[in-house]
Amino acid sequence: AKWKSVIGLEVHAQLDTQSKLFSGARATFGAAPNSCVALLDASIPGTLPVLNKGAVELGVKTALALGCNVSAVSMFDRKHYFYADLPSGYQITQQRAPLARGGSLSFPVFVPGVTKAPYYKTARLHQLQLEQDSGKSLHDPYERKSLVDLNRAGVPLMELVFEPDLETGEEAAALVKELILILTRLQSCSCKMEEGALRVDANISVHLEGTPLGTRTEVKNIGSVRAVAQAVDFEIQRQITVLDGGGTIQNETRAWDSAARKTVAMRDKEVVQDYRFMPEPNLPPLHLKLDESVESSAADGLIDVPELYRTLPELPEQTRQTIVERHQLTSTIAITLVNDITLYEHFRSIIDGSTNRSPKLVANFLINELLTMANRNKLEPADTGLTSNQLATIVDMLQENQLNIQYARRVLQELLDHRDDNASSCPQAIVAANKWFLITDESDIRRYCEDVIARNPKLVEKYRKGKEKMLYAMAGEVAKASEEKVDMARAVELLKEMLK
Repeated sequence: AKWKSVIGLEVHAQLDTQSKLFSGARATFGAAPNSCVALLDASIPGTLPVLNKGAVELGVKTALALGCNVSAVSMFDRKHYFYADLPSGYQITQQRAPLARGGSLSFPVFVPGVTKAPYYKTARLHQLQLEQDSGKSLHDPYERKSLVDLNRAGVPLMELVFEPDLETGEEAAALVKELILILTRLQSCSCKMEEGALRVDANISVHLEGTPLGTRTEVKNIGSVRAVAQAVDFEIQRQITVLDGGGTIQNETRAWDSAARKTVAMRDKEVVQDYRFMPEPNLPPLHLKLDESVESSAADGLIDVPELYRTLPELPEQTRQTIVERHQLTSTIAITLVNDITLYEHFRSIIDGSTNRSPKLVANFLINELLTMANRNKLEPADTGLTSNQLATIVDMLQENQLNIQYARRVLQELLDHRDDNASSCPQAIVAANKWFLITDESDIRRYCEDVIARNPKLVEKYRKGKEKMLYAMAGEVAKASEEKVDMARAVELLKEMLK
């Protein structure tokens, strides 16, 4: 029997505002403990929430980018639960009337070596809501103490609840990756998952084809794109193994252990927790201006949704289409470039810097050489320290036949090894110092060819008897003798002429 997996994601993104959702305290990551706490955040009696307009605008822009139906009127609710890092005993969220509903996210799924070719998947968005984050509890098992830091309490969150439209861990990771690209373009979230700015919960179940959906488990607070794929795939396989062994899946919350690379049980969900939702009495309904025909006096002070729509930047999928149409590149190349923010920024900067540069050469160099070099050194492209000017210089030297690809790789590695050394920061200086320039002088190439022909009479004889492959054997000898510095295209032409 064939098992089918069903995955739905819930994503919490911290909105990139200067202050918190309902107070004027700074929303700064990494500040000293409890240094960014207003009286409201500490739930001091008599304090009242005031909604952050900037947070609402960022939420609306995100909803528009995802094609959601923005609500003309949304409401805030109290969600009650008792944690030490939630002093008020409730979280202000949007349960009954969220900021936006509907919408969808279409995204490419492409992992070299895993997926044979890119394909597109669409996940529907159930709703997008605003809410406040909780504080942070730090537990010391040796001192047997727990400390509470309220810096994060009240930081504005945007929760995006996706329908269960995904089937694999790679699809889940691709959705998160696309969402990160969109939120980064909108500047609505820093998306630094290592700082907790973006957190992913995955709801996962498996069932046999033609049968009802199975019992789902929830994997909480997954902290990286790669971990999303790993956690989802592990949990799918764990559930299949349990069911194949005659067991049953428990409706529970699990956590992803990145060190052990497995999910571990946290708590069961058999008893539905009563959050006792109630309307937030200290916040009025949030009204937005949706219709441009409404008179300005009637919409005075309201956030102008049509105006925000006009400020939306080009989104990642539009950029992919532009690359394909304007530069005549394949969709696979466009997906690879756009999916890495640093690669795309390098591509755009190098292409914009000169009209003579070949887009295909630039794209292939960035993907096949820079990305490969970064992976080999276990770095992200953003961590290589290489500038677009340095990369553009190498591309120009390749295009002008001053350098071949083998030595371009050496230049890249040299820049990578000495990225803190200013003396080694110029690609041309590295090439000159190491005498890596391509040999293009006709007389020099001819001398290498003559020498190889003289030293390999047997290869020459076989070639003249019709074994044309011997030509490339001799070309290999030319490359070897010149330490791969000869212009091989011209060397092959000269070999053909001389062997006649």
